[in-house]
Amino acid sequence: MKKVLFFLALSFSIPLAAQEYGSVSQVPDYAVLKTKMKLDDVVTKADTPAEFPGGKEAFKKQFSEKMDIIDVKSRQINTRVYFIIEKTGYVRFVTSISDNKQHGQAAETAVRRLFVKWKPAMINGEPVRYLYTFPLTLKKY
Repeated sequence: MKKVLFFLALSFSIPLAAQEYGSVSQVPDYAVLKTKMKLDDVVTKADTPAEFPGGKEAFKKQFSEKMDIIDVKSRQINTRVYFIIEKTGYVRFVTSISDNKQHGQAAETAVRRLFVKWKPAMINGEPVRYLYTFPLTLKKY
């Protein structure tokens, strides 16, 4: 029963936020990210942001299907998953910052399991490397 409740809570509580940072160095977790990712030429804002095939709702649905169900003992979890969408549309350098290590690892694995080519971000009609931030919140009732 706990697993079912967890899955339902997860699938209905995943907020997707728009990119709100001007440059990569303004990302709240920049110090950690620069040790885990190659951030050369990466942007967080573009004329046309990177897009998952089918849009945000399709991403949320597929992400929730790929995420392993884990036993969470805390009442609330805040995780941010970061990944770079390359000029080719492929995802690289998936990492997470989380107050629950197990939850962060499960979220990273779920993104890696999505073998889907994204529509790359564009600036002046040219594809660019794009840092995608995916906030994931879990609240148990």
